[in-house]
Amino acid sequence: MTAWAGKILGVPVGHAGTLDPGVSGVLVVMLGSAVRLAPFLQRGEKEYVCLWRLHGDVTEDRIREIARDFQGRIYQRPPKKAAVKRALRIRTVHRLDVLEVDGRSVLIRVACDAGTYIRSLCHHMGLAAGPGGSMGELRRTRSGSFTEADAHTLQELEDAAWAAREGNPAPLQGMILPMGRAVMDLPRVTIRDTAVDAVCHGASLAGAGLVTSEGTFSARDPVGIFTQKGELVAVAQALVESGKMVPGSPGLVATPRVVLMPPGTYPRGWKKRKEKAGK
Repeated sequence: MTAWAGKILGVPVGHAGTLDPGVSGVLVVMLGSAVRLAPFLQRGEKEYVCLWRLHGDVTEDRIREIARDFQGRIYQRPPKKAAVKRALRIRTVHRLDVLEVDGRSVLIRVACDAGTYIRSLCHHMGLAAGPGGSMGELRRTRSGSFTEADAHTLQELEDAAWAAREGNPAPLQGMILPMGRAVMDLPRVTIRDTAVDAVCHGASLAGAGLVTSEGTFSARDPVGIFTQKGELVAVAQALVESGKMVPGSPGLVATPRVVLMPPGTYPRGWKKRKEKAGK
């Protein structure tokens, strides 16, 4: 699916977590330089709606009890069909809601860590229920901060790309979201216009260039660096915890890891060492 999107648009593309064959729903496709955000997007929380098929009769009360039991940290081994090493792993099921029970068919909603195998979850829940169980149908309804409301079909993308080639770029522009949407789940750091170009060149951010910081984070955690207009400049690693990231504070507070804004987008607010010496 990602490759088809790239072929339609004629640009390099990446994705934030594949969809297995037979699974529908939200697949985040990154275009151009946004592909560099893949490591941050791929680890975002996922949400699914799943049809869980029981292999025998189980009371609704017991079904709901099992759903509660499987919330939290669980052990999983990837299924044989998975294209990864079948090593035991720990994942967190943040929420598991029973939406509807119809005999042996149970509709559930699962919010979980990236890398959680819903097929394995259904199998293990079936064992806990007694008669066994398996995954029927599966749809991803959310990937990180992206939901079905943001999604478009490949046919819609093809139609929008055709319209753009015919001189009407508006439909395609409406489908392509700003890169800042990709890091909405990260703590947010807003910087002064005079500090933007230095960060674009890879320089670490000093407290003097900071306007505000939002969210709670520790040193070494990723943070999104934004302009005062809300444009994403870079994803950085915090050098201090959130409580110590104060505007005007001495020293360095973050260092860029992935720079998205091209140098020269904002006027240079810094001087080279030679320029300082000749002053």
